[in-house]
Amino acid sequence: MPLVAEKPTTETLRAKFNYIVDTGVPPVRYIDWPEMEHNAIPPQYRQYEMTVRDGRPLRDTFKLDTHGFVFADHRTQVRDFTDDAERARVYDPEVQALIRKHSGASEVLVFDHTVRVSDEAMQKALGARPTVKSVHNDYTEKSAPIRLREIVGDAEAERRFKKRFAIIQVWRPIRGKVLIDPLGICDGRTIPQRGFIRVERRYKYRTGEVYHIAHNPAHEWFYFPQMERHEALVFKVFDSDAGKPSRFTAHSAFDDPATPAGAPPRESIETRTFAFFD
Repeated sequence: MPLVAEKPTTETLRAKFNYIVDTGVPPVRYIDWPEMEHNAIPPQYRQYEMTVRDGRPLRDTFKLDTHGFVFADHRTQVRDFTDDAERARVYDPEVQALIRKHSGASEVLVFDHTVRVSDEAMQKALGARPTVKSVHNDYTEKSAPIRLREIVGDAEAERRFKKRFAIIQVWRPIRGKVLIDPLGICDGRTIPQRGFIRVERRYKYRTGEVYHIAHNPAHEWFYFPQMERHEALVFKVFDSDAGKPSRFTAHSAFDDPATPAGAPPRESIETRTFAFFD
């Protein structure tokens, strides 16, 4: 029986998602290390068509710890999201307040921003990354505490490990309405505790690790069509508290069959934070 019950009927669409195939050999990617690229073990994917529900009519029912995500109105004073100084001065405090509101965290530390654009020429012009069209979660049981240690140092990390912490992300459009490559997000309660495939991301000076997720028909997908600059999706990608209903949240950009011809490129930013709890 679906875990989302007794909710209003919503519009749905059918869309294809790229799910990883478990080959028995953990994939390895080299991110900024081209001379080692010959040692890469690329992940293999298979497309599955899934039902995706419009989450807008249900927006007030989503809870971060229960579903793994919430949708929020979030007006920002940022003028240029590609300006590092402006992001630090204006956006970081806005994000911290948003996450405290929805998570109950006592403290929030912003540690990364990634701008993504669906158009290749604009990627180069802005120094942005492409959209990601594979079902994934950005941290693993191993990589989340390692990343905390890298960001705050050994002594501070040991102090933080004594209490609950989470990695919570904020995703939003940075210019116009999203009409192409919307972000799909999976109800965390519908992701069984299997099919989490570790993918190493090797950099010159560190090694990261993410989960790519194998297909399961139980997955329940949502999206929020035509998101605008004043709207944000807040979601968890790690929670040290194993008792929470959702500790990880599978997500992926996808091809929306309703995308109009000539739609402008998607421009978005995702912000990663550590949330600390008393």
